[in-house]
Amino acid sequence: MVHQYINNGYHIVLDVNSGSVHVVDELVYFVIKELQKQETDGQIADFTVKKDEILKTLLEDLKKNTEVFQTYKEQEIEEAVEEVSELVEAEMLFTKDIYEGYIKDFKKRKTVVKALCLHIAHDCNLACKYCFAEEGEYHGRRAFMSYEVGKAALDFLVANSGNRINLEVDFFGGEPLMNFQVVKDLVAYGRSLEAEHHKKFRFTLTTNGVLLNDDIMEFANKEMSNVVLSIDGRKEVHDFMRPFRNGKGSYELILDKFKKLAESREQMDYYVRGTFTHHNLDFAKDVLHLAEEGFKQISVEPVVADAKEVYAITQEDIEKIKEEYDFLAKELLKLEKDGKGVNFFHFMLDLSGGPCVAKRLSGCGSGTEYLAVTPWGDFYPCHQFVGQEEFLMGTVFDGIKRNDIVDEFKVCNVYAKEDCKNCFAKFYCSGGCAANSYNFTGSINDVYEIGCELQRKRVECAIMMKAAVQE
Repeated sequence: MVHQYINNGYHIVLDVNSGSVHVVDELVYFVIKELQKQETDGQIADFTVKKDEILKTLLEDLKKNTEVFQTYKEQEIEEAVEEVSELVEAEMLFTKDIYEGYIKDFKKRKTVVKALCLHIAHDCNLACKYCFAEEGEYHGRRAFMSYEVGKAALDFLVANSGNRINLEVDFFGGEPLMNFQVVKDLVAYGRSLEAEHHKKFRFTLTTNGVLLNDDIMEFANKEMSNVVLSIDGRKEVHDFMRPFRNGKGSYELILDKFKKLAESREQMDYYVRGTFTHHNLDFAKDVLHLAEEGFKQISVEPVVADAKEVYAITQEDIEKIKEEYDFLAKELLKLEKDGKGVNFFHFMLDLSGGPCVAKRLSGCGSGTEYLAVTPWGDFYPCHQFVGQEEFLMGTVFDGIKRNDIVDEFKVCNVYAKEDCKNCFAKFYCSGGCAANSYNFTGSINDVYEIGCELQRKRVECAIMMKAAVQE
């Protein structure tokens, strides 16, 4: 399978199965486009055997194109055809899909748990309008996780992590700093387990910053491998969607604290995380605003919401958002050129290595390797499923009781989703978010269509940026 597109003047060709990216001239781009007409099941059948025949047919088709022959000499066209044929023979173009068999073997492997999302607080001191957690309550009641529940969760993780050494624990909410003493106590307990069990905990914290102070920053810098700071961008955008319950905005309270934390971590191992909605489709301005404020690690992501919500992204918004991503990519390239570059989460792409094959095929591992834990100790596949009783999997005290849910998530991958099979971005998004799929279609093995369209655009922009910086 090959995907071709033009972005910011670059003619880009992506060979989906090998991951090879080719930045080519207009003629080679056209040759590949013509060659795609001879594809069968995403590849050129028996190319090495039928090479001469295929090239002859292709050249004859190209000769019929008057525009091409007015622009290029026949020798140039023949050279372009030969160049493309060499890429095919080198298995860098129109390559076979070798991964479907791998995922079948992967599904047979014994599942080990490697990460937990601890819902330290089902309560929040803000009233964000788009909050899927309903101001921290998650379709239930306000509650704080006790040390005993958290301790049992860490014990479960150690006991069910197999030979895996590195374990991840995210302190989440609501707002976890409302229950900060338990956070501190659980970190200390986790550290006490490391040597005895030959484990290493990687703790992370997600916060809205309202309660952030110097003591918490000092603790975070010592113990947290990553800190996620929630801020939506410009003051008017942030305050509109992330107010206190009395309607007052939170931007001025948190901005300087976030800047101080980012600097104290030497602009590494954190990111500011925002959400854009139907109300700020010019979200590139929010990303650039955060960059102007000195932040180097930035994520601003589209809201996922029921279509009835006034802030929801609609199908009519898609083209505008795509244009905004194009604009943002160019602006970020300018910052990079001026020595003021930032990392924008959705444009970060590793073309030389990237995630392992299992990750590329099945995504985040929710419901199998990754679980969410409620304040009272219930297990759910991830934080977005919390409160949906049909996905209650067990408890930290009794372990996993619903292995049928584990098995369902185990087979959730790009080959189980019909819409993923012919999508060029499938090995970058890994099939998208299972929770979004379920909430919009009723199945974890379907897709959230708006999310897919935006993901494809982000991949295109990210590859273009790689091409630009390597010129």
